[in-house]
Amino acid sequence: MLYPAANPIGQPIRMGGAENRKNGNPYDWGVFNRGDGEAAGFGPVGRYGVAPWAEDWSRLRTQKRHDDAFDVLKYVPLNHSGSVWISFSGETRLRNWFETRPQLGTQKNSDSGRFTVRNLYGADLHIGTHLRFFGQLVNGDAGGWGGYGYGPTYRKRLDAQQAFVEARWNMLGAKSGFMFGRQQFLDAPAYVIYNRDTPDVPLSWNGFRGYMIWPRIRIDGWDFVQTNDSETGMFHDTENYATRLYGFNATWAPPDFTFMGEKGYSFVDAFYIGYKLGSTAGVIAAPAGTVQGADTRNNFGVRWHGLAGPFEFSLGAIWQGGVFRNATDNAPRAVNAFAINSILGYRLRDRMLNTFAGIQTDVYSGGDTSRQGGAVGTYIAPFSPQTNYLDTTTYINPSNLISFAPLVRITPFHSVSIQFKYPLFWRDNVNDAVYRSSGTYAFAENFRGRFIGMAPQASVAWQINAHLSWTQYVSRLMTSRALDAAGGASGTYYQSNFVFRF
Repeated sequence: MLYPAANPIGQPIRMGGAENRKNGNPYDWGVFNRGDGEAAGFGPVGRYGVAPWAEDWSRLRTQKRHDDAFDVLKYVPLNHSGSVWISFSGETRLRNWFETRPQLGTQKNSDSGRFTVRNLYGADLHIGTHLRFFGQLVNGDAGGWGGYGYGPTYRKRLDAQQAFVEARWNMLGAKSGFMFGRQQFLDAPAYVIYNRDTPDVPLSWNGFRGYMIWPRIRIDGWDFVQTNDSETGMFHDTENYATRLYGFNATWAPPDFTFMGEKGYSFVDAFYIGYKLGSTAGVIAAPAGTVQGADTRNNFGVRWHGLAGPFEFSLGAIWQGGVFRNATDNAPRAVNAFAINSILGYRLRDRMLNTFAGIQTDVYSGGDTSRQGGAVGTYIAPFSPQTNYLDTTTYINPSNLISFAPLVRITPFHSVSIQFKYPLFWRDNVNDAVYRSSGTYAFAENFRGRFIGMAPQASVAWQINAHLSWTQYVSRLMTSRALDAAGGASGTYYQSNFVFRF
């Protein structure tokens, strides 16, 4: 589980029976537990701590012998029958970076070295089979030389990352539930919303979600406001009512099938994801830089993903509507944007290297910065798509972008996986900017080309044991001649992560 959010593309699997593979200890969601379990809507479930709010350790109630020394913390009975029990989880992550010319050369801090530490520790209290309370604490710190971008998402005094209550029951033949409080939310494609994993403090939301899961259909609805994590005091995080996330998802698991003599399965998602960025939180490109304002985006999307014999695939499309209101005069502009995302991969029948080879393509629409009226054509995904889905360096953001990326992953040992990926980036519209995570890039001169550059990258993941992992990423983002002429610059990026989980 060193590459979460693949769902199920490209997971480093060395064994057969991939169509029925299941990791960790998820709740019993039937076929939706396949792959890394994300199809159930609660996040990837590794053996320990990848998404601890989605783990079920009730099996230890009747299991006499422990498989792991930490099992004594995963099921602690609080009454004689064991119907009331508590489970503890934890993660400590040490991460460091080195960058030669960060942010396409626009960041003044050349040869930047950064170091961060993050702690996430929680408890899951179960009262019978129908009620539970989940809480999780977070803190983080950052340092290094030539550092930049440090803020409350990197340096965080002890605070509540999650604190929710969940009630479960059976209704209309479905396993149903209602969750209320502060929680992480991952029931969306990883290229739309993910955990904000690069900084120390993941995204969290305040509100409610309800779900119903039948044997082959599930539905989910939610309404949240974002956690205001800009406070610097201990236990001072509140709710940011200016930023909202709401919507619903429906997933259908069609009947299993056989392809090329092997079993296969798939999932079909249909979703609506709406979000509001209030006041000046929304940003669009303009002739003289950027314009701030309130931004409402309505995302209507579909995705088909699964496994067919040796092939794994994910095909998705999103239309994005809404309205942008200029913060200066409140003048409205309609939104008309789109995104198309796909991965197609093949697992070679080699038992030594267990190779997975694929091609990833992504298109995010761009607009026209010379227009001060009419529809805004630039697609935005403001809530931290999965870091390594598009660009390991995080320099390139999914707006006004065309990406084409061949990739190869080999798993020579059960505990080691190596991936090579070669993304190439173009602007979808040459009249729109190149986007970063916090807006647009401002180069010294006008960038007149379409080709942005390419970012060959490699990663090595080593699962040292059930609790310790070490991942390393290296990339060289090579900017195009046109971007160099505008003032951009190529740079080297290295990242290392040492993680302890239980």
